[in-house]
Amino acid sequence: MSRRENSASSSISVERAGDSDRGRADTTMHNSSEGTPLLGERTSSPSTPEHLLPAPSQTPTPRRRGGYQSGRRRGQRGSTALGRVSNFDPKWWVQRARYYVPITGWLPNYQASNLVVDVKAGFMVACLLIPQALSYSSLTHLPPAYGLYTALVPALVYGMLGTSRHLSMGPEALISVLTGTLVKGQLKHLYGAYSPGMPPADTVEHFSTAVASAVALLSGLFTFALGMFRLGFLDSMISESSLRGFISGTAIVIIIGQSRIMLGIAAASSVHSTPWNDFKFMLSHLDQTHVMTAIVSLGALLFLRLLRAVKSRFKATTWLQQIPDTLVVIVLTTALSWVAKLGEEHSVVIFGKVDGDLPHFRLPRVPTYADTKDIVSSAITITMIGVVESVIVAREYASRNHYAVSSNRELVALGVSNAVGSAFGAYPAFGSLSRSKLNDRAQAKSQLSGVVTASLVVASLLGLLPYLFHLPRGVLAAIISDAVISLLSATPGAVAFLFKVQAWSDLFLLLFICFCSVAASVETGILLAVIISLVMVIKRSNMPRIKLLGRSTENDNDFYPIDGAPPAAPGTLRRLSFGSSSSNDSQDESVPQSRDNSSSGSLSADTQAQHIDGVLVVRIEEPLYFANAGQLHARLNRMEMYGDMRTHPSEAPRMNPTRAVVFDLVGMSDIDGSALEILLGIVHEYSRREVRVLFVRVCQGVRLRFEQAQMGSAGGEYDFSDIGSALLHLEQQLCIPSSS
Repeated sequence: MSRRENSASSSISVERAGDSDRGRADTTMHNSSEGTPLLGERTSSPSTPEHLLPAPSQTPTPRRRGGYQSGRRRGQRGSTALGRVSNFDPKWWVQRARYYVPITGWLPNYQASNLVVDVKAGFMVACLLIPQALSYSSLTHLPPAYGLYTALVPALVYGMLGTSRHLSMGPEALISVLTGTLVKGQLKHLYGAYSPGMPPADTVEHFSTAVASAVALLSGLFTFALGMFRLGFLDSMISESSLRGFISGTAIVIIIGQSRIMLGIAAASSVHSTPWNDFKFMLSHLDQTHVMTAIVSLGALLFLRLLRAVKSRFKATTWLQQIPDTLVVIVLTTALSWVAKLGEEHSVVIFGKVDGDLPHFRLPRVPTYADTKDIVSSAITITMIGVVESVIVAREYASRNHYAVSSNRELVALGVSNAVGSAFGAYPAFGSLSRSKLNDRAQAKSQLSGVVTASLVVASLLGLLPYLFHLPRGVLAAIISDAVISLLSATPGAVAFLFKVQAWSDLFLLLFICFCSVAASVETGILLAVIISLVMVIKRSNMPRIKLLGRSTENDNDFYPIDGAPPAAPGTLRRLSFGSSSSNDSQDESVPQSRDNSSSGSLSADTQAQHIDGVLVVRIEEPLYFANAGQLHARLNRMEMYGDMRTHPSEAPRMNPTRAVVFDLVGMSDIDGSALEILLGIVHEYSRREVRVLFVRVCQGVRLRFEQAQMGSAGGEYDFSDIGSALLHLEQQLCIPSSS
């Protein structure tokens, strides 16, 4: 699944539900009541013309600097003429409850006609979730019951707080292997404490479960904090190439570990080893392969892959798509193992006796001998991966089914789910792509499908586990391998695409992170992915988006970005004649619109953009702040010398001395104090060199900042509505000769 495609397809529908405190009814349930409009709020239907709608009862009051604003001031409480409900009114609390606890919005308005569909979807997801939970627990080095605990409690909590109808909460392959890596790393401290002896089995189990619960609690708190501080946008901070490289590397690591189990080879004696060492160990011990285990396990994997291929080939066959392939494999292999007595007569490792019981409440804590710093760092890593995957899946299926989800409220729901689940023995749980896809295919109508799935998990805890006594453990490894092979299916396409578009840096990043994840560890892979992505973001945000503009050879009023256009020869300066433009023609009240065509439009074959001798026309295309303003001075100096940022600094300067600089601020809607101080320093330096500085198309907010900073006293002029009027002013002031 392409992360950019998911983000692009859902960017319209996601945040519009509003992380702002609007007090509107939650819209995450398509069959729920949308709520009555607020008092004074205009409503319309497709059949109601706009001019027939009633006018709002509130008369707008003039703003201080043009335009209008409502009579309700920011932060004002209580009822207003616009119908805002007071926070002392019960309606206010009902609105907030429906927004922050979605189940209070969709459950009272639930339509009974959707019950059958949701129960069916919940059953189908449970048929996949229960085998996965039992399988993924082996990745975490925990007893199988804890995988079911992870599938139970977080799913129930998410059903009450989540905004996505299709996201399936529970154990997930990548998160399970990260948790297992942490548990395995902490076990060496426990073994070291008991050296030269070995700790009791019960002590190892209690230690492992305590570590997993502690990291689940921390991960939940971190995720909850991200949502409360409205940092839902951070899911896009990891680049697609970095994420794909990490997922591919982790999938390979999982396949290496599960291949050893499917072949029946004993584990290495080392408690803490790298995936590469595990791979070499497996290759060197192929002669110890247990034949019967390999036949059963690889046969189960082959059956799963063939059934998946058949489903992909016959997508229109409904009954075929609804076959729970994982459940079928478990039932068949368990029956085969029981009939053939694989455990007793052929020494195949089987599931064995597992006590099934409901989880008990116990506050998580960091166990003795565990390293708290390692648990915290792993919790941060798990949070980043889980948040990225879960939010992407929620956005994807919200966009497909035309409803809205809120990234920040999703983070709150995920955080609370993990925090509560940690008190009941669960390890970190997040959204699963495969199960969410199945939930969508089953046409789930609400979060009730997830509650149904959790109910079936309870039933499996109370009655299913004894019937899995004869299930070969190699079959569970085959189920895991089948799941992670699906994760690798998108990698060849991603590599081919990057090669096709010649994105060499992205291609190198993908392969490098994948290699590091396999050769070193999954922690190394995700650490590199995060660090490199953040460095790329900082580097790109540190460079201000500015362009040097030149005048069109066809029309003196048109200006285009210069892409390597040669500078005008001395004595051939084009005549500085410009048509006047009215400052009243504006599309935005704060940014005057000009006739200057200084957008990034394309030039015709016969039209060129030429430098204006002695004058730099620079367009700033984004707000300036402390991070991107630092490089502004250096880039302006380079433009003065070469007229093109692509020219290498080792070449000799080729531009004539600069006599004036015109800044087009059409894209600069804001400027912070640090950037303003830097800009003032640039203007001071130009004034010292007797270079005139003019600002055009300055928005109201930036103009106010200029006035407060006394930009005019520093030498900057900012009363020009377009580039043409600024250059006409320079012609008069500098007495530049005109050529016919």
